[in-house]
Amino acid sequence: VQLVESGGGLVQAGGSLRLSCAASGSTFRITVMGWYRQAPGKQRELVAAITSGGGSTNYADSVKGRFTISRDNAKSTLYLQMNSLKPEDTAVYYCNAVAWAIATPDIEYWGQGTQVTVSS
Repeated sequence: VQLVESGGGLVQAGGSLRLSCAASGSTFRITVMGWYRQAPGKQRELVAAITSGGGSTNYADSVKGRFTISRDNAKSTLYLQMNSLKPEDTAVYYCNAVAWAIATPDIEYWGQGTQVTVSS
């Protein structure tokens, strides 16, 4: 499984961005997908996650009500709509996918990351 993020950039506080993550390869093995972020000097943290059918989502408290995660399985693409952005949302955002494998534990895949910078 390969993951490629896009959509990051520079935006003013209060603005919006939409991140995309295109998955390729054995995408049929993907179950949960999510977005993580890592700010300078901080640990990588979960932003939002979504199950394979999109029926269940999970958000970090800091982004609830502002960010929306979604996935289009037909296009093998994950999205993160980010509204009301704050300077503290500045970070590198990473796409994550968990895929099942035969006779081994689930495998975790990461994208290369996309920079989101929110100016005050």
